[in-house]
Amino acid sequence: MQAQDMKAPDIQTIDARALEDRLRQGYATVGIVGLGYVGLPLTLAACSAGFQVLGFDINGPMVAGLNRGISPLKHISDDRVAAVVRKRLFEATDDFSRLAEPDAILICVPTPLGRHREPDLSHVENTAREIAARLRPGQVVILESTSYPGTTREVVKSVLETSGLRSGVDFFLAYSPEREDPGNLDFETSRIPKIVAGDGEDALALARALYDQIVVRTVPVSSLDTAEAVKLTENIFRAVNIALVNELKVVFHAMGIDIFEVIEAAKTKPFGYMPFYPGPGLGGHCIPIDPFYLTWKAREVEISTRFIELAGEINTSMPQYVVLRTAQELDRHFGKGLNGSKILVVGLAYKTNVDDTRESPALTIIGLLEDRGAEVAYHDPHVPVIPMTRAHARIAGRRSMALEPEAVAACDAVVVVTDHDAIDWEVIATNARLAIDTRNRLPRTGTVFHA
Repeated sequence: MQAQDMKAPDIQTIDARALEDRLRQGYATVGIVGLGYVGLPLTLAACSAGFQVLGFDINGPMVAGLNRGISPLKHISDDRVAAVVRKRLFEATDDFSRLAEPDAILICVPTPLGRHREPDLSHVENTAREIAARLRPGQVVILESTSYPGTTREVVKSVLETSGLRSGVDFFLAYSPEREDPGNLDFETSRIPKIVAGDGEDALALARALYDQIVVRTVPVSSLDTAEAVKLTENIFRAVNIALVNELKVVFHAMGIDIFEVIEAAKTKPFGYMPFYPGPGLGGHCIPIDPFYLTWKAREVEISTRFIELAGEINTSMPQYVVLRTAQELDRHFGKGLNGSKILVVGLAYKTNVDDTRESPALTIIGLLEDRGAEVAYHDPHVPVIPMTRAHARIAGRRSMALEPEAVAACDAVVVVTDHDAIDWEVIATNARLAIDTRNRLPRTGTVFHA
């Protein structure tokens, strides 16, 4: 797609109704800022709906690769990206001066935590400033990044209005939280209902007009703050319930009860119960982070979120519990501790069948094992090299070990953290001297234990 293909219409003739018609008919150009785990799937869904998409990202090499049809994400094939490039439906750029071209601009940038678990909105604020410098009348700007209630209204709107344009009069502002589940083939972007809210009725109508073409259903709510609260509620719900089963796992283990057997039996009840499963800790960009956005914001209204914070403490403690269980079983079976033991960690990504290592508990577990003197290797078919992270810089650059029978047998223990389908589980089951299985993937034997 060339720049002339993205030429904006005469902005002086655009009003809310005209833009709504363009969006509903698929004639509008969509700009997506951030082409990662949220922005790229959204790009493909928008292209499938017939929109032309201009994607923005600060990663120049990734932008160049996308324009050659190369996907930066393992769960999205090169063929899918190449198809929309070939059809001239998609162009990626790191030239933010082109932000005036799209009719709708969707912000899909990260919202991490700072060193003290405070919200870090620097990516959102920087993007809003880039947009404000090129904002023109008739554009609709939609934030998709997860944040605390009030972010769109207090932060994004304030920055955009430094342009001299007014929300609801000159441009339109909305919020629609992402609901991506990377690697979930049953629920791709277009099949997931979209929560939408606007800064005024016109903004809401425009957001619905856009997303109605892209996803199976839009769900309007009354305010921007409500939409932001919906997203946090979804992820806090999961975090709290996972914390509950993690605590039950610890309690039931002490009683000699298999937590996974309990859950399988409990979920036969056709009402009043929803199964959640324990694990080695939480990973990814949502569940380990989003609850703390609300706990931080709650302090502003002098509310203590004790329940949410307790769930966070339990989930954060699970890597330590996995290491403790590994040490206990090494001592019980071989009469040795972690110091000097050879440990193989299986699965580095934070969830099954993806290559995403953000906040992965496997990184923490490796660090904790090595702190206690263990010699640690890892195997993950989706993560051939450990990426650089601020919290785990010392293990960055290490390579995945080949899963050979002799190599597995040479380890004192195997710790299963992520249960990818591509892993040869038979090799582990038949050769591991001792296995600590946090995912209930291996058959129960005398040397396989839950943790």
